Amino acid sequence: MPLASDKRVAQAMLNDLVAKVERQKAGLEDPVDEEMQKPIDTHLADFESSQKAKNNSTRYVLETLGKIRRCVEACRWRRIAQIKATDVQRFLANLRDEGLSVQTSNHYLRAIKCFTRWLTINRRLRSNPLDGLAMLNVRVDRRHDRRALSRDEFWRLVDAANSGPVVESIPGIDRAMLYVLAAWTGLRKGEIGSLTPASFRLASNPPTVTVAAAYSKHRREDTQVLHPEVVTRLREWLTLRQPADDEILFPISKRTCGLDRKTAKMMREDLAAARRVWLAETDDPAERHRRLQSDFLKYKDSQNRFADFHANRHTFITNLCRADVAPKTVQTLARHGDIRLTMNLYSHVDLADQSAAIARLPGVGGNEAMRGAG
Repeated sequence: MPLASDKRVAQAMLNDLVAKVERQKAGLEDPVDEEMQKPIDTHLADFESSQKAKNNSTRYVLETLGKIRRCVEACRWRRIAQIKATDVQRFLANLRDEGLSVQTSNHYLRAIKCFTRWLTINRRLRSNPLDGLAMLNVRVDRRHDRRALSRDEFWRLVDAANSGPVVESIPGIDRAMLYVLAAWTGLRKGEIGSLTPASFRLASNPPTVTVAAAYSKHRREDTQVLHPEVVTRLREWLTLRQPADDEILFPISKRTCGLDRKTAKMMREDLAAARRVWLAETDDPAERHRRLQSDFLKYKDSQNRFADFHANRHTFITNLCRADVAPKTVQTLARHGDIRLTMNLYSHVDLADQSAAIARLPGVGGNEAMRGAG
């Protein structure tokens, strides 16, 4: 019987065959055999129910099931016994050929493997046929890299927002508070878009903000400690706004306000306004030319990296690293399951960081020191 060209996948298929033959020789009935012959739609319906029972958001369940069903239809599986790793590899390769990014391809694989893992745990498959499939390296196919804003860039952005017009129905002072909260907590757009005054414990020690499990990316309640200066700014802003206890403070997410506000547009317009002010600060022709060539306050820099709203999360994590916070603590505050994601994707080291690091090295010493060492 043909197996697969991938050794790990072939080994998993072979293990299934050997186990089945051994059971047949022993005259044993296996309920898994019956499960494997049921229509795959039956298992998908049960899987959907189990995901809802885990208190996953409706959006998460729909997106996950949508990816799985697209794979099932493309591979023409009718029963779970037909699931093969080679089919999934071919399906994902076709997605990438159609223009989807490696990251999106990985999202599909993650959803499909979640389904097969559930099938295995619930004794509907003897083993996971997709165990041998690994995620691809997204760094070789980045479509929308972000960058961290420098301290000067960030506060110029906040100042521009504070004095700026309404963008995407969000007043300037609200956008300024939105940026500060994002860059000093690392909260994502949907998480910030769920916050009400009741989400904050400004008088507690330490002060915190809590995201309900229904709105957290990891579908668990997340509590983040707040910086004292952020608390001060929040108090002043809340005094001006006077919101109701259950009012959504930042109506930017479709899940809570019915409209998906374009936070990238907000950042782009406020950065442009801040850059105009910065360019106008000099009358010197040479300095103005240098500034025009600079990436300072640009939404998209010369390396094709973006300073969109999610870049505030990159700024948060990068600033923690620059403050010499222990990597494990940075990972915890970033709420990442894998420290490699924290260090490799969200932490940015620029030329100034490299220069500062080199400056901290001990001096080489003069000729006398060299002769003494010899």
